[in-house]
Amino acid sequence: MLANPDSGRLHCPNPSQFLNPNRPKCFRFPNCPRSPCFPSKSKFCNLSLLLPRQTGKKGLAIRALSESGGVSTSGGPQGYPQPYSVKIPVGDRHILVETGHIGRQASASVTVTDGETIIYTSVCLADTPSEPSDFFPLSVHYQERFSAAGRTSGGFFKREGRAKDHEVLICRLIDRPLRPTMLNGFYHETQILSWVLSYDGLHSPDSLAVTAAGIAVALSEVPNSKTVAGVRIGLVGDKFIVNPTTKEMEDSELDLLVAGTDNAILMIEGYCDFLTEEKLLQAVEVGQDAIQAICNEVEALVKKCGKPKMLDAIKLPPPELYNHVEEIAGDELIRALQIKDKIPRRKALLSLEGEVLTILTEKGYVSKDAALVGSETIPDIFEDEEEDEEVVVDGEVDEGDVHIKPSSRKSTPLFFSEVDVKLVFKEVTSKFLRRRIVEGGRRSDGRTPYEIRPINSKCGLLPRAHGSALFTRGETQSLAVVTLGDKQMAQRVDNLVDVDEWKRFYLQYTFPPSCVGEVGRNGAPSRREIGHGMLAERALEPILPSEDDFPYTIRVESTITESNGSSSMASVCGGCLALQDAGVPIKSSIVGIAMGMVLETEEFGGNGAPLILSDITGSEDASGDMDFKVAGNEDGVTAFQMDIKVSGITLPVMREALLQAKDGRKHIIAEMLKCSSPPSRSLSKYAPLIHIMKVNPEKVNLIIGSGGKKVKSIIEESGVDTIDTQEDGIVRITSRDLSSIEKAKAIITNLTMVPSVGDIFRNCEIKSIVPYGVFVEIAPGREGLCHISELSSEWLAKAEDAVKVGEHIDVKLIEVNEKGQLRLSRKALLPDTDAENASSKQPTGDSNDVASQETSDKGSTKEIISTPKRDLAGELPQKKFIRRLVSAAKDRPNINEDKTKKSSKVVSSVSSKDENTLVNGEANIG
Repeated sequence: MLANPDSGRLHCPNPSQFLNPNRPKCFRFPNCPRSPCFPSKSKFCNLSLLLPRQTGKKGLAIRALSESGGVSTSGGPQGYPQPYSVKIPVGDRHILVETGHIGRQASASVTVTDGETIIYTSVCLADTPSEPSDFFPLSVHYQERFSAAGRTSGGFFKREGRAKDHEVLICRLIDRPLRPTMLNGFYHETQILSWVLSYDGLHSPDSLAVTAAGIAVALSEVPNSKTVAGVRIGLVGDKFIVNPTTKEMEDSELDLLVAGTDNAILMIEGYCDFLTEEKLLQAVEVGQDAIQAICNEVEALVKKCGKPKMLDAIKLPPPELYNHVEEIAGDELIRALQIKDKIPRRKALLSLEGEVLTILTEKGYVSKDAALVGSETIPDIFEDEEEDEEVVVDGEVDEGDVHIKPSSRKSTPLFFSEVDVKLVFKEVTSKFLRRRIVEGGRRSDGRTPYEIRPINSKCGLLPRAHGSALFTRGETQSLAVVTLGDKQMAQRVDNLVDVDEWKRFYLQYTFPPSCVGEVGRNGAPSRREIGHGMLAERALEPILPSEDDFPYTIRVESTITESNGSSSMASVCGGCLALQDAGVPIKSSIVGIAMGMVLETEEFGGNGAPLILSDITGSEDASGDMDFKVAGNEDGVTAFQMDIKVSGITLPVMREALLQAKDGRKHIIAEMLKCSSPPSRSLSKYAPLIHIMKVNPEKVNLIIGSGGKKVKSIIEESGVDTIDTQEDGIVRITSRDLSSIEKAKAIITNLTMVPSVGDIFRNCEIKSIVPYGVFVEIAPGREGLCHISELSSEWLAKAEDAVKVGEHIDVKLIEVNEKGQLRLSRKALLPDTDAENASSKQPTGDSNDVASQETSDKGSTKEIISTPKRDLAGELPQKKFIRRLVSAAKDRPNINEDKTKKSSKVVSSVSSKDENTLVNGEANIG
C-alpha cells in the first residue's frame, strides 16, 4: 500500500478487489458502497492493513470461530448462534432460559427469567493465553442495575460505580462453585459478566445469577468438567421451599444457597436460627434434587447450541518433570513438612524450591538467563504489559502462600520452564502432605485428624473501647472490638427496591498482609474480606437481643493479627467474647470451626474412605479437598459455608463432617469459658446512654418543631448527643451522662403532655397580653388562654390592671376545646369570698374554722382556699366543703424541687376523685 503524494491520501493499488456488490448498503446513505477504500468517502484504507506484518512468529494461539458452533439466523452474520429458548422446572414454577438473542459476539450469553426478574450473563475469553499459574484466570462481575426496579441510585452519582458489598458476595457465590469444574492447564483469561436487567421484588436474583453463569459457561468454549446450577432453599414451618420468594423468606427459618452438579455438591452457604444438623442435611438434599433437574435440562440445551470446548488449548507440565522433582526433593520435602511452625516451614519449602530449580538448571533443563520460558511466544505488540497490574484471586486460603505470578515469555524455547517447575513442586508438596496425614495419621503440627489447636482468649484489652477480646487458636489470632452507638451509627444499605434498609449490627473483617508475615498493599477491603466478614456477622446475628431490649447499634471489628487457617471462624469466637465484654445481653455463646478433607485416601495408603480434618490450617486448606466452616453452639448451627476443590462431595460425607464439627464446637466453647480475663458483661462507662420514651404520635411534631429548630434547641439546652423520633411516638435520647438525659426527658415530657380538665399548674409565666385575656405558658412550648373574666373574681376593664407580661401565676385547666386549645382560670384558685363569709358565721369550735388572714413577721400573708368537692357528675354538694391552707406563691415551697432542680415550672395535678390527693411529677403522656 502506497501513499499518493498528490492527494495526501492512502492509495490502494486495486480498490475494486475490496468492493462486494452483494454487500448491504448503508440504510441512511443508499449510494455508499461501505468500502474501506472508497476514495470519495473515506480518507483511509482499512486500518488493519497499516499494522506491520508479524512474520516468523508462531504459537499465537488465536481462537478461531468454529463453523459448527451454531446456526446463523435468517439474515444474520455467519457463525452466530441461533436463538433458542427453553423452560426449566424449578420448585413450583419454571425459569426461562434464552440464548442467541442478545450478546451474540460473546463466547456465550444467556438471559434467565424467573417471574419478572431477568438476569443477563455473558462469558468471554482472551484470544491469547496468559502465562501458566497455579490458579485459573477467572474473574466474575455482578451488578444490580437500579433501572431494573424502575429507579436510580440515591447517591450523588447516578451511574452505577464500584460493586457494593452484597454484589461482591454474589460474585463470590458465582465464582466458588465454577472454579472447581475448570480443567487444569487452561490459561485463557475468562470473564463472566452478570447484570440484573429486571427485578420484580419477589424473585431473588442471586441464586438465579449462579444458575445463569453455570449455563453460560456450559454453552461457551471454556473447557469445564460439569454443568453448574444453584438454588436457594427456605424452611417455612416444616416445609422446604426451592427458590422461595422474598415474602416467603420473611417467615423462613433457613436461608441456604446450594450450588453443584447433577451428582455432587460444590458449594453451600447458609444461615439459620440454631437448626440441627439433620435439618440442614435434609435441606441440602432438597437442593441437590432441584440442581440435578436443572443440570439435566441444561445438558440437553448444550447439545443443541453449545460451542466446542477448547480442549486443545490445555497445556500441562511435562509428566517427566514430576519424577525429577520427586527424585530431587523427596526426602528433604518430608522433613520440611514435619516442621510444626508455619513461618519456618514456609521458609524451608521456599528454600527447597530454589534448590530444585538450581539443580535442574545445572542439568540443563532450565536456563538461568531465560528462566520463565516456553515453547511459544506472543507478538511484540502484546509484550508491553502494565507491570503494576495485580491479580486478585477469590480464594479462601488463609495460609498467605504467594501465588505464582505470570511473567512475560521469552523467545528461547527450552525443555522446562521455571513456572512449570514451581507448579509441579507445589503439586508434589501437596501430595506429600496428604500422604503424611493419611499414612502417618499426623498433620504438619503433630495433631491427629480430630484434634483442635490450643486455644487462649482474653477480654478487656482496650480500656477505652466498649468491648474487646483477643482470641488465639494455634497460629490464628483475631482482635475483636465492639462499639455501641445510637441509630445514627446504623449502616444504610441501598437496595434495588425503593426501601431504605438500616443495619443495626454489622461486622467488619480486616486481613492485613502483616498477619501472614508478608508485605503487601493495604487499601480497600478485598472480596475475601467482605465475604469472611459477612459469614461471621450472620453467625453472630441470631444471639443478639431485640432492638426493644437493647436499643443500640452494634459494630464489631475483627482484625486478624495472625493467620494460619480459619480466621473467619476465629472472628466468630472473638466477636462473641467482645460482645459479652461490651455488656450486650447475648442469648448464648457462638463459636466457629473449619473442617477439611482428604478425599481419595487409597492413593496415599488409606482405606479409601474420606478423611475429615478438624480445625484445618492454611496448608491443609490449600492442599485439601474441602473447606467447610460451621458456626453455632452445642444445640444447633447459625451459619455454615462449604467450598469444594474437587468434583464434589456427597451427603454422607457432609453428614460426617457436620457431626465432627459439632464435637469441635463443644470443645471450643469449653475452652472459651477459661478466658484468662473474663468478659465484664456490663456496659462500659464510655458507652453512650440511651433512654427510650413513648409519647403521643400526634405530638411528635412538637418535639421536632419547624425545620427541626425545637429538637435542636432541646439538644442544646439539655446537653444530650442526639434525639431520634419516630412516627409511632418512640423517642430515643442518647447522651454520655444521665443528668443530660433527665433534662431532655423533662422538657419532652412537658412538651408532649396531654393535660386534662382540673389540672393545676403552678408558677406559670404570662407570655403575652391581649384585649380579651392573657396567654400563659403552662409547660415549655404549651400555652393556654386565661380569659379576662377568669383573671380575677372582680370585674376588670383590661388585663393589665391585674397582671403583667413576665409575671408568674397559678392557673387551673377548665376546658379543652375540639382543636386542643386550652382554657385556663386563675379565678378558680383565688379565695372564695362567699365561702369566707359563710365560715365566719359558724361556731368557733368547728374544726374547719381558720382565721381568714394572718400577718407574719415578714409581712407575708396566708390565704384560705375553700374548694368544694364535686361528685362524679360534676355537681356541687350543698353543704360539704374542704378547706386547705396554702401559702402565698412567694413563700410556697417548690413541690417538685427534687426532680426538676433548676426548673422554675412545676407540673402538678389534682385528682378528680379526691381533692386532698396531690400528685407531683411527670405530666400524663399520651
